[in-house]
Amino acid sequence: MLYISQNVQLADWEIDLSFIRAQGAGGQNVNKVASAVHLRFDINRSTLPAFYKERLLKMNDQRISKEGVVVIKAQQFRTQEKNRDDALERLRELILKAGVRQKVRRPTKPSKSAQRKRLDKKTQRGQTKQLRGKIDL
Repeated sequence: MLYISQNVQLADWEIDLSFIRAQGAGGQNVNKVASAVHLRFDINRSTLPAFYKERLLKMNDQRISKEGVVVIKAQQFRTQEKNRDDALERLRELILKAGVRQKVRRPTKPSKSAQRKRLDKKTQRGQTKQLRGKIDL
């Protein structure tokens, strides 16, 4: 059971874990032991609340396929248990990230005094640069 929050948890049958051989360097052990983890999580089949499902499917994340399947590959650690925990934690963080609502951006415009100050500074800067020029006698 993976606990996302107090109200939301995922059952073991919703998360498909398969163990594969890790890529890259690692000596003799890497060719014999399946320590990397492939985690697959189908968003549409899950028991997540509709709010989380919608937000996950709308996310622009390379780990989420068009069919709504989250695929996470964990191979950072040498042991299967640590890689499994890492993959589950990354899934948990992804779901939590989908649950956070972003603040609505309201467009603002500068005040009249701020506009006036900016134009005054520009004029002053232009005069300073003009004084640096050659002097006509």
